[in-house]
Amino acid sequence: MGPGGWTFLVALAMAIGLAGIAVPVLPGILVLWFAALIYGFAVGFGSLGVLVMVIMTSGVALSIASSIIIPKKAADDSGADGSSQLIGLVGAVIGFFVIPVIGLFVGGLAGILLAEYLRLQDFNAAWRATKGVARGFGKSAVVDFALGIVMVTAWALWALTVIW
Repeated sequence: MGPGGWTFLVALAMAIGLAGIAVPVLPGILVLWFAALIYGFAVGFGSLGVLVMVIMTSGVALSIASSIIIPKKAADDSGADGSSQLIGLVGAVIGFFVIPVIGLFVGGLAGILLAEYLRLQDFNAAWRATKGVARGFGKSAVVDFALGIVMVTAWALWALTVIW
């Protein structure tokens, strides 16, 4: 297959990766990274390809960090106790396996709501903490999507140099 064919296939994978960020069905950021890596092996990296892979790898690292730091800060700011956050993490893991696609978020938020309610005996306070964590997840998703756009743009510039 020539560079044009690889460019088309990887562009399709990039679109799927971005969709995976917007709708958490797949690990979208990792799909973007692997697609670019396959592209490099297929058409050759060259100096621009290496630079793009550095950008892509940085995007993955920033995504992982923001996926941890932003929800954690939101949980702290909304008053969620550390033990409630741990129970939320357990709920997220269980939810991931019980309800495909959305279980990670549903389980995590349900775990925080339950733990905060049991800790405070106040549903409104538990709900406030849970909403704060949900906002943190939302902010993290926006950061991931922005990183995905940067990653796809970097790859697209590389691809343009390959096919022209």
